[in-house]
Amino acid sequence: MVEITEKEFKQLTEYVKKNYGINLKTEKKVLVMGRLQGVLLDAGCNSFTEYFKYVLADRTGQAVITLIDKISTNHTFFMRESGHFDFLRDHVLPGLKESVHEKDLRIWCAAASTGEEAYTLAMLLDEYLGPEKSWWDKKILATDISQSALETAVRGIYSDERITPLPVHWKQNYFRRYDEGNWIVEGRIRNEIIFRKFNLMESFFPFKKKFHVIFCRNVMIYFDNETRDLLVDKFYSHLESGGYLFIGHSETINRERSGFQYIMPAVYRKN
Repeated sequence: MVEITEKEFKQLTEYVKKNYGINLKTEKKVLVMGRLQGVLLDAGCNSFTEYFKYVLADRTGQAVITLIDKISTNHTFFMRESGHFDFLRDHVLPGLKESVHEKDLRIWCAAASTGEEAYTLAMLLDEYLGPEKSWWDKKILATDISQSALETAVRGIYSDERITPLPVHWKQNYFRRYDEGNWIVEGRIRNEIIFRKFNLMESFFPFKKKFHVIFCRNVMIYFDNETRDLLVDKFYSHLESGGYLFIGHSETINRERSGFQYIMPAVYRKN
């Protein structure tokens, strides 16, 4: 195994934090080293210094995509923190249904990972709007930093085990058997989502319109306080007045400096 020195770990993690916001603490050193062993081997690198130079020199961008894919955590599942979806259905959507102009409902799933959260939102919207759905422009933007996670999301194929948390009628209405042990999300639901690769550390968010709802759950736990505060400010500026931000239950927002109003655990509203 190629060992990573303290200097190499510092060099690599500072680059990742500066460009992608991920704050890899010292206790993650063994994890990083283990996840990147195969990458070093494939690249023909005998040290992490060589590997770092290889990443910086690669003009195709593939090397850094692979780096981020390996060190980022893409753990998610259908109906994760299900209380958020109940609140969205019972409290947020009824208000938006009455107030959104020209039936243009804009939702951003800002850390889409392998797609479960975005598809849960799409299925919830389909059920909530019912026959009125065709009148609405309600496509969901789903972004993530990981190319491999997004490729899984776009395919929309999940195992029997992965779809277990879903309501039975959702499984029947929104999935069809793909092969032995796997299901695929129905095309009409997959078509409701626009998947894009996007880095939340970008200084400029290229969105023409503001969102009514933003989900960004279980991502900011990997950021330091300064990075998290700056991202929360960006979310605030890209939400419509009265819009909602959903974060993870293990995450917090500095309410003394943020304009967000606390609604319930991990749910905030722009005044």
